[in-house]
Amino acid sequence: MFDIARFMQEVSVMAIPLLLALSFHEAAHGYVAHMLGDPTAKNAGRLTLNPFRHLDLIGTIVFFVARFGWAKPVPVDARYFRNPRKGMMLVALAGPGANFLLAALFALVVHCLLLLDMPAPGGIAEKIIVPAYLIAQAGVFVNLILGVFNLLPLPPLDGSNILAYFLPPRLAYKYLSLGRYGFIILIGIILLGDLLNFSLVGQAILPVVYALIRFLGVPL
Repeated sequence: MFDIARFMQEVSVMAIPLLLALSFHEAAHGYVAHMLGDPTAKNAGRLTLNPFRHLDLIGTIVFFVARFGWAKPVPVDARYFRNPRKGMMLVALAGPGANFLLAALFALVVHCLLLLDMPAPGGIAEKIIVPAYLIAQAGVFVNLILGVFNLLPLPPLDGSNILAYFLPPRLAYKYLSLGRYGFIILIGIILLGDLLNFSLVGQAILPVVYALIRFLGVPL
């Protein structure tokens, strides 16, 4: 049975980390593209950390249900880049890279809070420290799962543009052209996984995420 109270508690803890994760991810794409000479994201008003400029409603809802999601892609025009293939690879790396950096910063907050003495139960300090700890812990998880998910080599995810850089140009073009069917392919992989008793998130993404959480020393 769906537990609405538990769901709302989860939303309250994960809302801030998720908004930050999506905003930093997309803004990082735009800033790197801008640094490489592409003004498209800037002209579209996407060089901002304002989450409402980046959020995709469906992608955000899916995150709470399936533990992966997406934001509105930042527009990028590779024709502005001196080396389009390398430029697209660097822009693609920027998004997950921003998530991994945020995960490390949230992990630092977790470790700092763990150094504090446990506040008295029911006191004001506990009402501040405990939620802060849960939010920081969620920040580690959210950013790692978004970073790892976006590194999957499935067009149009970031991992596809990274992999395409290392492929022969003609093969890379054909490979990236699958991006128009990316969402359909992703749904197909999930449905096929259900038939084969394989979970894309549970068996492919989460083990990597938990390994990185252990590396960062964050209690699960």
